[in-house]
Amino acid sequence: MGAGAAGRGGGADAAARVGEAPQARPWEAGFMAETIDVVVVRVFTDDRGANGNELGILRSSPATHNREQEIATGLGFSETVFVDEVGPDAPEGRGATIRIFTPASELPFAGHPSVGTAWWLAHEHMSVAVLHEKAGDVTVRDDGNLTWITADPAWTPTFEWLPLRSPEDVDALDPLAFTSGQHYAYAWLDEEKGLLRARMFAPAMGIIEDEATGAAAIAVTTRLGRDLSISQGEGSELFTERGDDGLVRVGGRTIYDRTIAVSL
Repeated sequence: MGAGAAGRGGGADAAARVGEAPQARPWEAGFMAETIDVVVVRVFTDDRGANGNELGILRSSPATHNREQEIATGLGFSETVFVDEVGPDAPEGRGATIRIFTPASELPFAGHPSVGTAWWLAHEHMSVAVLHEKAGDVTVRDDGNLTWITADPAWTPTFEWLPLRSPEDVDALDPLAFTSGQHYAYAWLDEEKGLLRARMFAPAMGIIEDEATGAAAIAVTTRLGRDLSISQGEGSELFTERGDDGLVRVGGRTIYDRTIAVSL
């Protein structure tokens, strides 16, 4: 998932929002406020680098310990990743341990944070072969153009599927009409070529509309039984491939957007 309506503009006001609850004001107890950097990337952009789903990435530290949910809620991105540990080089490849939070809760797995974090680690010269997430180990592959992760469809949330007759029907949906649950609407752009138009609404996760949802792409690939190219949200692009082992790969492009300073 990523910063859809829940995350748009989240970074701009984050410093003012994080820690505003009275119990989260360390300076009231005589401590100095601490500032941390949040890297923001956009995941599943098109081939021009446009659109994509915003993702906040932080290195875990004593300042973030036990405050992950508070920070993610304050940032307002549909998902924020905390990188707990990046392991040493190993014959089977380096691994990183991450935790993923929406504004409302922690997730055991999510596709857009996995792809975005894998890309960012490679961008920072810390390429990994696997991400250790609460649901299990997520393998990583970079083909020079797209970053791919492989996951078990059983790890994805339960979606309410809304297959519609046309892409225009998908585009006409009102996000505010969805007040609970997790809804994935889709229609064929070109069924023969596996081109799909989609939107996702997840009020249950604190997300009005998600710009690009990797976990849903994995789930709908399993549901439809074929590889897909998905145009989601305002034009984000996701690609999926089924494996013979029942696992599904989801991939896309990621770009660095900005770094924001957040006061805790």
